[in-house]
Amino acid sequence: MNMQGMFEEEHKPMIPEGNLTSYITGFVLSVVLTLGSYFLVTSIGVNWSHQVLIGVVLTLALIQLFVQLVFFLHLLHESKPRWNLMFLIAFFSTVFLVVVASIWIMQHLNHNMMPADIMNYVQDQQGGF
Repeated sequence: MNMQGMFEEEHKPMIPEGNLTSYITGFVLSVVLTLGSYFLVTSIGVNWSHQVLIGVVLTLALIQLFVQLVFFLHLLHESKPRWNLMFLIAFFSTVFLVVVASIWIMQHLNHNMMPADIMNYVQDQQGGF
């Protein structure tokens, strides 16, 4: 008996990889989650408190992140979980870096520009209107 064969498990993905049905399902779920967030913010969310609305929209965003990872990036199809972990660490590090850097740049610009400077900058960019 082969020793290596004894310890290898059959890996069966939860969702068929590269299947047209899986792509359509992922697309429909993404559109539904995006439109759900949009309609919550534009119509129904007016009567909710801001904390509840932010919590619901963030929850829908996390669900959409999971849908994107599973249906389009085929995260659950990898036979070696080490690669999944490395991918997730790299993905979340990149997202964290982009978000933190964007917030830092916006705070820096907001702090260092006076209202008169902002108006002068806008006029210069628009051709001196």
